[in-house]
Amino acid sequence: MPELHVGDRHWPVAAASNLLDALNQAGIAVPYSCRAGSCHACLVRCVQGEPLDALPDALDAGKRQQGWRLACQCRVVEDLAVEIFDPLRDGLPAHVAACDWLTPAVLRLRLEAERPLRYRAGQHLVLWTASGVARPYSLASLPGEDPWLEFHLDCRQPGAFIDVARQLQPGDKLRLGELRGGALRYDPDWQERPLLLMASGTGLAPLWGLLREALRQDHQGAIRLTHLATEHYLESELQALAAAHGNLTVQLVTPEQLPSTLDGLRLLPRQTMGLLCGSPARVEMFAKRLYLAGLPRNQLLADMFTEQAGS
Repeated sequence: MPELHVGDRHWPVAAASNLLDALNQAGIAVPYSCRAGSCHACLVRCVQGEPLDALPDALDAGKRQQGWRLACQCRVVEDLAVEIFDPLRDGLPAHVAACDWLTPAVLRLRLEAERPLRYRAGQHLVLWTASGVARPYSLASLPGEDPWLEFHLDCRQPGAFIDVARQLQPGDKLRLGELRGGALRYDPDWQERPLLLMASGTGLAPLWGLLREALRQDHQGAIRLTHLATEHYLESELQALAAAHGNLTVQLVTPEQLPSTLDGLRLLPRQTMGLLCGSPARVEMFAKRLYLAGLPRNQLLADMFTEQAGS
């Protein structure tokens, strides 16, 4: 049986054990959210030995060379020594610049990092609380324009991170973990293409950044943003952008209005790019309707929000 080493501790594990499970079952608290290699909350650094990695391309080459792995995707096949991601040692310090409620369920969190963070619109960032709770969130801010890092937190359900976030005040300290790309982006080569942005709930967050990136780059094609929510937020900001840009149409849709909205998606221009974000069920619904309307799957970019298990 291979042995797993963390600091001064070591213990035998069954061959091919999942690394995340082996660590957590031994009382080594490693956060996780999706268990699919998407959220990057479960980073560990292998300092001796090599696990069997089911998703080696999930991290960039530089991270992998430093020994970082996603514990949820690794199996222990030989003696292995790992270091757990330590936000105090490995994370970037940040503080709360502002936090306010956009609706009774959506908290807008704005952070200022201790040093500049290079990112692009639509990326994800793992946030760590002072108590060691981690959770990935999509960036809603626009690099080079917003002086903060902005996140929109869905607070309808309790969770370890959400329970802390509800109590945050300006000046409170957090740590920033892994920054990753995700599926969503804006490509300047799309300048003339129609853009169809569809979000449910706080799936609006990354699309808010991407929409402003497209407008900043003087996108020439038609842009339609559809936001599905029981209570909409950023309504005045979106309407102001639509008033300032003749190629932008904003649709604010309630669940009751969704069937008729989807029925309105008939034949789409062949060059349309679809950017989707929200819960898995909603994103799958949007994607299916766009596919039926003639949009090829390689012209659909989608991010699905992960469940909060383990957060």
